[in-house]
Amino acid sequence: VQLQASGGGMVQAGGSLRLSCTASGRDFSGYALAWFRQTLGKERVFVARIIRGGSSTDYADSVRGRFTISRDDAANTVYLQMNSLKSEDTALYFCAADWRYSGVRSDMRRIRFYESWGQGTLVTVSS
Repeated sequence: VQLQASGGGMVQAGGSLRLSCTASGRDFSGYALAWFRQTLGKERVFVARIIRGGSSTDYADSVRGRFTISRDDAANTVYLQMNSLKSEDTALYFCAADWRYSGVRSDMRRIRFYESWGQGTLVTVSS
């Protein structure tokens, strides 16, 4: 699958952005989907994930209650709604997908779980 992330930009602290990631290729509904982020010189870290069907989501502690991941399988798109943004949310955001597993797995917060990655979209939050 090919993933294309968009929606990044510059926003003031306290503001909102919605990221989108559109996929082409296989049946989108069969994918587990996630968002990760990375800042300069640091490792890519987990932000949020959603399983096939959307019945289960998971969030990093740093974004829980502020970010919401959702999916629209008809539109082949996964979203990340980001509210109450903070300067520490500034990062390059990546979407990721995996076809191999259904349901919840313990390693879904790990980079190596996901077989496909988008190119990243930059979010800059100014204080």
